Amino acid sequence: MASKAAVPSSEKSGQTGKGGLISRLRRYGELVLFSHTLFSLPFGLLSMLWAAEGPPSFSTFFWILLALIGARNGANAFNRIADLRFDQKNPRTSGRPLAAGRVSLAEATVLTVFCFVLLALSAYMLNPLCLLLSPLAVALFLFYSYSKRFTWLCHFILGLCCGGAPVGAAIAVQGRLTLIPFLLGGAVFFWVAGFDILYALQDMDFDRKEGLYSIPARFGSRTALLLSAGCHLLALFLLAGLPFFRPAGGFYYAGLLAAALLLLLEHLDVEPANPRRMRFQSYHLNQMVSVVFFLFALLDLVLS
Repeated sequence: MASKAAVPSSEKSGQTGKGGLISRLRRYGELVLFSHTLFSLPFGLLSMLWAAEGPPSFSTFFWILLALIGARNGANAFNRIADLRFDQKNPRTSGRPLAAGRVSLAEATVLTVFCFVLLALSAYMLNPLCLLLSPLAVALFLFYSYSKRFTWLCHFILGLCCGGAPVGAAIAVQGRLTLIPFLLGGAVFFWVAGFDILYALQDMDFDRKEGLYSIPARFGSRTALLLSAGCHLLALFLLAGLPFFRPAGGFYYAGLLAAALLLLLEHLDVEPANPRRMRFQSYHLNQMVSVVFFLFALLDLVLS
């Protein structure tokens, strides 16, 4: 009995020290879905490279990267806070860290504030226009988190949030508004709205029961599928039109073709009743869309 109870203090600290910190960071990463930063981050970086006509200074790159990370993760953390009572009721989301109690509300709030402060600091370090526009970005993130309570246009508000990444990255480099980032941002707007409509198919019945708004809940699955496909066609149309405003070579068009094929695969394989497949389509497949397109566009920029 005595030997069982005698646990060295160093062993205890090892269990609650490094291991505890790593576990906590992992839970925070799950809370904000950190891996989903890949959705808009590649487009933000591509816009940065286009605006600078190559790599910008390390300082500019560093602060743009922190701004994009802060914005994305702050928005997601706040979204989990705003949707807490719905996440707890929904069987699909009840296991999320905040809903399941693995992350406290206070921790989620501190993480949200930290990320938005990081965004504001990064904007300050970049240029006055970035700093001036940063409160507008935060306000849009907060507005989106409550939009599902009163409008089925919530998917497009999310698209607007993500579409701001390429615009903001270009402003960070150039200090002014130009057309090309808005075209790229428009493509991101329709792309994100399109896959968010597909994602919402999983919660169609739950949203109707709870009085939440979404395109599937309002118009049904058939219309939702058509609108999602239309959004993705518009996204590809805008990407195809970008070469009229800036030079593009074969690698760019190869990336566009790869993105189109991945989106086609996504729509051919929709199965809302299969959570694992929907997770693959809504998350992993769309992460591939942004990363693959970015890599081809990067090759085009470097080698053309």
